Amino acid sequence: MDLVMYTLRSVAYVIVEPSLMIILLVLGILFYLKNRKLVLMQKMIIGESINSPLELTLSQIVLGIFAGILASLMLNYLGVIFSENSGIEFLFMISMLLMFIRPRLVCFSYSGAILGIVSIIFAYFNIKTSNGNLLFSLDITMLMTFVGIVHIVEAILVMIDGSRGSIPVFSNRKGNIIGGYALSRYWVLPIAIFIAYSVASQGSGVGTESIATPDWWPVLKHDNTMAMLSSMILSLFPLFGVLGYSSVTFTMKKKEKALSSGIFIFIYGIVLILVAQLAQAGVIGEIIVILFAPLAHEAMLFIQRKIEEKRSPLFSSGEDGLAILEVVPYSKAYEIGLRPGDKIVSVNDKLINTEEDIYIIVKESLNNINMKIKDRKGSIKEVSLKQDNNKRLGVVLVPRVVDIEKVVSFENENFSEVLKDVKHNNENK
Repeated sequence: MDLVMYTLRSVAYVIVEPSLMIILLVLGILFYLKNRKLVLMQKMIIGESINSPLELTLSQIVLGIFAGILASLMLNYLGVIFSENSGIEFLFMISMLLMFIRPRLVCFSYSGAILGIVSIIFAYFNIKTSNGNLLFSLDITMLMTFVGIVHIVEAILVMIDGSRGSIPVFSNRKGNIIGGYALSRYWVLPIAIFIAYSVASQGSGVGTESIATPDWWPVLKHDNTMAMLSSMILSLFPLFGVLGYSSVTFTMKKKEKALSSGIFIFIYGIVLILVAQLAQAGVIGEIIVILFAPLAHEAMLFIQRKIEEKRSPLFSSGEDGLAILEVVPYSKAYEIGLRPGDKIVSVNDKLINTEEDIYIIVKESLNNINMKIKDRKGSIKEVSLKQDNNKRLGVVLVPRVVDIEKVVSFENENFSEVLKDVKHNNENK
């Protein structure tokens, strides 16, 4: 129980310590700015924002804190320990740097591999500190076990929160327009890890605290761990990290995609923890583990892409109706029971090709709408509503055809340029 309390206190230190609070504030602002752009995109495509930037940002921070607590407890009970000269803090710095270079590289699989390579190089050339200690004396088994546990926690976050803030997108497959979702989420991860200090240097780390451990601890035992436990003092050291998830799907609902991705990430985390133990065999084992982490991560993403390519599109309009891709919560369409996956067969007994056709029919019919709907189970039902001319229906429909002049490409453009193009197209409607 003492181990739990010390872990909770160490994670809490991340939130209340002034210098670390500044990091949290900066990350919160960055997340908010990103979410504000995302909400603006939602509003341009859907007509209304489904989430507010503040809601999206707070969920990223709050859920990230709980995930950080879970990751810290798992790491500490397993006995993942790093020496004071390991340089493990650079893992978080490298991860954040990679996030700015390319968002998908925020994953610890890549930063962990980079730090592991640096550690092996420094060990090979026997590069030491001024005190005569080996610089970057990083235990690869502990490093990759750490990365595996973080992925397990990331999987839980993706399954719970990965679908929030998704954006409807469209593509062309075999000549047909299909609808789908672009998912992108980041979470702040405050995490407390064990650092083994020599008696002489104990107390030099800000925010550290000596702790007592139970007799059965640690779960993971090998020579390096036992040597540190016998000659050094353990302290919990708090750090900040960022977890990221992004994906696109045209064959699943957004929550189904988040669940599927989470399962893949969870399996990857478990496998990486098991493979990490090979690093105890020596340098060859360390190199195998270091290469395995990013390559297996890329393989996991490749498998998911192949599964996506082989599955049939879920949202595609045809002769049987116009597919509904998104429904704004508590809108008129939502209130009458329309849901993603339903198809609008006709409006006032007239066939439609786009959402604009609906408004033309509405104006001709004094805003009274009678819709024939084909639901997700294939049943036909009729619904009616009185629509306000000043408000959109609250749905995103998958068109049968697209005006090429109004297509906005995401290739080789940053998010701001895409927003300008979308806004320009909307103003010219």
